[in-house]
Amino acid sequence: MQDAPYSRQPRLERPVSSPDSSSGLASEEGTVKQYAPERIRNVGLFSHGGAGKTSLTEAFLFATGAISRLGRVEDGTTVSDWDPDEHKRRISILLSIVPIEWRDHKINLLDTPGYFDFAAEVRSALRVVDAALILMDATVGVEVGTEQVWELAEARGLPRALVINKMDRENASFAGALASARSVFGNRIVPMQVPIGQEKAFRGFVDVLTGRAFLYADNGALEPTTVPDELVSMLDEFRTQLVEAACESDEDLTLRYLEGDEISDDELRAGLRAAIASGSIVPVFVTAATSLKGVLPLLDAIVDFFPMPGPTRAWRPDGSEGELAPDPNGPLAAVVFKTIADPFVGKLSYFRVYSGTLRTDSHAAVPQRGETERIGQLFVVRGKEQTPVGQLGPGDIGAVAKLQVARTGDTLTDPNRPLTLAGIEFPEPVFTVAVSPRTKTDLDKMGIALQRLLEEDPTLHIGRENQTGETLLSGLGESHIQIALDRMARKFGVHVDWSLPRIPYRETISVPVRRVEYKHKKQTGGHGQYGHVFLDLEPLPDADFEFHETIVGGVVPKQFIPAVEKGVREAMEAGVLAGYPVVNVKVTLVDGSYHSVDSSELSFKIAAAQAFRKGQAAAKPILLEPIMRLQVTVPDAYTGDVMSDLNGKRAQVLGMTPNENGWTTIEALVPLAELQRYATELRSLTQGRGTFRTEFSHYQPVPQHLAEQIIQESRERHAAVAS
Repeated sequence: MQDAPYSRQPRLERPVSSPDSSSGLASEEGTVKQYAPERIRNVGLFSHGGAGKTSLTEAFLFATGAISRLGRVEDGTTVSDWDPDEHKRRISILLSIVPIEWRDHKINLLDTPGYFDFAAEVRSALRVVDAALILMDATVGVEVGTEQVWELAEARGLPRALVINKMDRENASFAGALASARSVFGNRIVPMQVPIGQEKAFRGFVDVLTGRAFLYADNGALEPTTVPDELVSMLDEFRTQLVEAACESDEDLTLRYLEGDEISDDELRAGLRAAIASGSIVPVFVTAATSLKGVLPLLDAIVDFFPMPGPTRAWRPDGSEGELAPDPNGPLAAVVFKTIADPFVGKLSYFRVYSGTLRTDSHAAVPQRGETERIGQLFVVRGKEQTPVGQLGPGDIGAVAKLQVARTGDTLTDPNRPLTLAGIEFPEPVFTVAVSPRTKTDLDKMGIALQRLLEEDPTLHIGRENQTGETLLSGLGESHIQIALDRMARKFGVHVDWSLPRIPYRETISVPVRRVEYKHKKQTGGHGQYGHVFLDLEPLPDADFEFHETIVGGVVPKQFIPAVEKGVREAMEAGVLAGYPVVNVKVTLVDGSYHSVDSSELSFKIAAAQAFRKGQAAAKPILLEPIMRLQVTVPDAYTGDVMSDLNGKRAQVLGMTPNENGWTTIEALVPLAELQRYATELRSLTQGRGTFRTEFSHYQPVPQHLAEQIIQESRERHAAVAS
């Protein structure tokens, strides 16, 4: 059996490649290297927040010689956390691309945020990677974010590996983390490494496949050692699982294994690659990224066991689909998976090429927009650094500046051989605020700045509530909104305040009133004004408004009847209770009178408006509130807490439906006023596991004790505006 790649001992005191040469990926001539698809690995780093993705990325860079000094998240000195908001909050907010070279392979690492508010970045990364490294904190085990990312990777059929990180921390437990993973994800979880020691005693590992043991030198390199006696039985069990998984991927290997034939190391590795690619096995590795332990073996594993870029599905203009191979001479097909808006250089669009070759100073069609883009300068990106490159072939990832029409999720393709690739599905926003500019200058620039934010982040939505006149910004949570607005202030100099939106209440009547009279009479020096109407008002549950007339004998001339309806409609824009629009009313013009000289459309419009207001006040007006249909899905363990919370929100529970895997979906009708912070509240109730969606259902009367408070607040607000 040949030596494992882990037996190599790179000298980390001297970088493998110069940190000053084209982002560490330069050829001897100083140009950026081009890599064949089989020498590219596109790998996403995913986890719950705080598991160490960014620290592991930094360790990869240092171990491969791309940087000469390890940065720290706490100091804001890491390559992948380069945004000022990330430095301020000491968390990852944006997807960051970090290419490195290892064993003449290019590994495009995509470091992603671990917090739900920034799920758009995670979805974008999942769209373009070929495999996922999912990190776990050795002191905690599986967390909410671990589960969520696993489910997303599972849905995409992505090969993945688990990395138990922070093995050198106090309370680190390999056995505990492994048991946690297996209890949640099943027995596909099989270690390829077993640690030697843990916490401060973490000093090496045993390669399960080869049975070889290694200790870490101070610089992270490996020194062979003997397998500790206490690990022998565990290793036998894990190796059997690995060998069986490798053999199951190939019928011939399965038969030979059952017959007891010798299987070579190369055959086992090929079988493991197939098993990992199919998802039938998820290997487990151990690291302590901040002390460089386990970093080199993990790089070897990425090269040896993770898949190279393969074929993808594409759609032709006629709607037919086919498989597109990663051929540099094939038709161009690339996906834009992230957009950064810069106030000085414009948009920077990140893309992955799936087929063909994208070249600087070329043209590409954008089928989703029906237009053609000029492709300017291409770049290889590492964090915030951009290195110009002339072309990028299939499987590779890069960026291009100043695209005019292409948006995140769009395809760049050959204008003469157009193809469309699958886009990106983003989560719907669940938290909405009203934004207001602080100054006139901010008002003038706010619209454009908000649109630039939307270009960067497709999970942000902008709307307007016509009734209140508020500009609404929706996102995935309070942190998401706040950081977006901070970015708008920093990048575009636009400062806004935000608050919870005002609820769009309505008013209506509860009893009919008959022959409500109003006479508008005004004498001036010339023609006067005269309009006289009698109105009937009735509740109309099934429609917003109906207008009828039963005029007999021309007491109100026909030419003035449209003015009566117009006056009623204008009066309905602001009801007598609290100034909210009036709905669900039938109005009938039943009588009136006119003056042959002084009557006019204006006079009858004024008379009708006043008559309606008088009638509404007499018809026992009531306040209506919007009711939302809520669908919330939670693990069964949290169902009781969620139900109790809904009962406190004046909810009408419609039903509960048990789902697979221990989840329950609850449907209820809930007033909108009770749901404005539900995204935050549900996250707290379910430790981030619950999800929900809402849609408008109907309006219904507000309970009297709440209505009085709402009416009083509305009147105070109107008085303040008037003063």
